[in-house]
Amino acid sequence: MRGWWQDLTDLVLPTECGGCGRARTVLCAGCRAALSGQVPRRVRPVPEPPGLPAVHAAAPYGDEVRAMLLAHKERGALALSGPLGGALAGAVRAGLREAWGSGGGGPSPRGGPRVPGGPVLLVPVPSRGGAVRARGHDPVRRIAYAAAGELRRTGTAARVLAVLRQRRTVLDQSGLDSRQRLQNLAGALAVGPGAARLLAGGPVVLVDDLMTTGASLTEAARVVREARTGHPSGPDRHGCPRGVALGPREGELGEEGVSPVYGRGSRERTGARTAGAKGGSVDRKRTSPGMARPDVTGDAICAAVIAATPDSFEIIRN
Repeated sequence: MRGWWQDLTDLVLPTECGGCGRARTVLCAGCRAALSGQVPRRVRPVPEPPGLPAVHAAAPYGDEVRAMLLAHKERGALALSGPLGGALAGAVRAGLREAWGSGGGGPSPRGGPRVPGGPVLLVPVPSRGGAVRARGHDPVRRIAYAAAGELRRTGTAARVLAVLRQRRTVLDQSGLDSRQRLQNLAGALAVGPGAARLLAGGPVVLVDDLMTTGASLTEAARVVREARTGHPSGPDRHGCPRGVALGPREGELGEEGVSPVYGRGSRERTGARTAGAKGGSVDRKRTSPGMARPDVTGDAICAAVIAATPDSFEIIRN
């Protein structure tokens, strides 16, 4: 485990940019622009799992952004939590504006979106316990706290509710396609004791560092909805969320294969895309439109991530 002195050194005396490696800066201007220089956008994985809430991302996953996330997550570059949290806060704001629009009471005096029903509840997607112990910190939770602080600074009441936990062991997601990931994670999460009451205290925004297939956010949304409504929505006999049509099975047409995002060496998530004509556009048919304008008295859930695969940013073609 990292010593406290090493953590302090990283915070006070950064040695290189987390994105490009430039010396003597936490994050250079170019890498900061790659992370937060774009307007956060609605993203949709291909295929889009039914039950996935509306997701907004700050930046496409690649190059400098990928390096930042890995440096913070795997190498303990804790000074990056501030910039990453700021990027996540931007994605949260975009999701809140889309979900509530002008019906949420307009902007706050300091420019952040004002939403009804209590403070915005940022709910981090939990990491595997073994991964947290090996890293010496929980990167998604750390970034969520930084994002909540940035939201409050700009006038949006927000708090972090780290109430999700893993109820069973799951397989390493590396190398699994979209169907297999949904099956792997179905029923894997639960809320802690007494969490249902806390989750009823405001609109919920699920937060994670990266979205590839959307399986983690889909499972997290299922658990939160169940806790908020009291209606069971557990996995079916195939280990998948009820009512989910997962598309072609392995070996059938429609699956091009897995495109790695996090390498196996980091034991993180990878992405998959559906096949299209070589060199042509991808058929982006959707199985679920997501939740565009939730009711604060019911299923008030959306999601925000720092990065998503570039394909998920593409214009939807019907």
